[in-house]
Amino acid sequence: MGDPKGFLTTARETPRRRPVDVRISDWREVYEPFAADRLERQAGRCMDCGIPFCHSGCPLGNLIPEWNDLVFRGDWELAADRLHATNNFPEFTGRLCPAPCEAACVLGINAEPVTIKQVEVEIIDRAWASGFVTPAPPAVRSGRPVAVVGSGPAGLAAAQQLTRAGHAVTVFERDDEPGGLLRYGIPSFKMEKSHLDRRLRQMEAEGTTFRCGVNVGAGITADELRASFDAVVLAGGARVPRDLPVPGRSLDGIHQAMEYLPLSNRATNSLPPEPEQEPELEKEKEQEPEPAITARGKHVVIIGGGDTGADCLGTAHRQGALSVTQLEIMPRPPRSRPGSQPWPVYPMIYRVSSAHEEGGERVYAVSTEEFLGTPDGRVRALRMLDVTQAGGRFEPVPGSSREIPCELVLLAMGFTGAERPGLLTDLGVEFDARGNVARAANYETSVPGVFVAGDMGRGQSLIVWAIAEGRSAAAGVDTYLGGRADLPVAIPPAARPLALPAARRPPEYRQNRR
Repeated sequence: MGDPKGFLTTARETPRRRPVDVRISDWREVYEPFAADRLERQAGRCMDCGIPFCHSGCPLGNLIPEWNDLVFRGDWELAADRLHATNNFPEFTGRLCPAPCEAACVLGINAEPVTIKQVEVEIIDRAWASGFVTPAPPAVRSGRPVAVVGSGPAGLAAAQQLTRAGHAVTVFERDDEPGGLLRYGIPSFKMEKSHLDRRLRQMEAEGTTFRCGVNVGAGITADELRASFDAVVLAGGARVPRDLPVPGRSLDGIHQAMEYLPLSNRATNSLPPEPEQEPELEKEKEQEPEPAITARGKHVVIIGGGDTGADCLGTAHRQGALSVTQLEIMPRPPRSRPGSQPWPVYPMIYRVSSAHEEGGERVYAVSTEEFLGTPDGRVRALRMLDVTQAGGRFEPVPGSSREIPCELVLLAMGFTGAERPGLLTDLGVEFDARGNVARAANYETSVPGVFVAGDMGRGQSLIVWAIAEGRSAAAGVDTYLGGRADLPVAIPPAARPLALPAARRPPEYRQNRR
């Protein structure tokens, strides 16, 4: 515990976001730099609790009190070492995770919790800048070939762990560049792709091979995959989006969020690096390539109030939408933790992301009745009504039906599971009751030698769960291939409780496998 009185004398402080009128004119990350001395004081607020509930809030089991203390003492290199002990990609989670660890912080019982997420991202950013992060190739290679299908966070974590264990890992990705949703689903204003690219370069230097533009199940068959590799890790995500089957759904201008966001990201990822000084707004807009689906000059409606909806919102602002309305069928959450979600549970409360701060209207407790179109078949309006919850069902409020104009509708209502046709069908894997790929405690599917990690086996979830499962699946594969069985393992998927407190974890969980 670096500062015994830090939680009493230092108030919670987080970086400021860049001014709205400035940041919506570019695609750079929204936060301003945060001074190291201020961050060290923030880390000093950590109480090093006897039972660190932040561990149980984090699926990765990050050693949060340890690296908070190291940051307070100014030992940034060792802090990065302890951070990498449980997390392969803290630069991703530090930007994209909703921080369930902070919701479980003991200080948060009656005060503002420690800024765990900000400390995490500052540790890894300084580690990269200082040259602390280097390739870690294995001393001995097993020569056992392993295929990882999918290059999102789960696939990348599994690949890095298996490569460092000495196996010959090939990552297959259907898109033209690796990264999955990290590259094509997450807008650059939340995470610039340079963070992803430098980690991929590290993985290649360690020996991981990437084969992009390969649709496994078509470009390479399931039989060919199993014949060429001693083990397979399925990490293709839950890519089947939830649809909205109401009248007018077939009108032009209605798209899934994962049709819209990748097109925008492909366009913005091709832009040159931003100059040091802010460019003129009009000049910057002229340089942007126009994606096939754009919000520019349109009234936009986003159906779905989660993170994907917020990503669509921020993207629409930067594309120059006339207006943006975000609809959510659930009632507006309370601003403070409700009694039904006591500490240390992650609470469903009203949150304002950077995209919400930039504009648009959020409408709660409404349901879409119908899409209305023009004579040439394009969407022009949406008819909705208010709803109330009764007995687990949504009941319409009489007389509340109304229309709002829209030329672009984005469906951001989540995902229903993995894509079955092709690879999964050809492999013959079994599925659980929720439609996910079924797996045993070691992450092995019903097909021997085929493992699954991340959303494909868990269902739509958080990036920290994807990385944790990728690490755990790698341990299962290593054991299957006759390895030393010393790769760190998270909780088996059949259990699914919060992560164990540090004192109850197996000793190998705390090994540094950076």
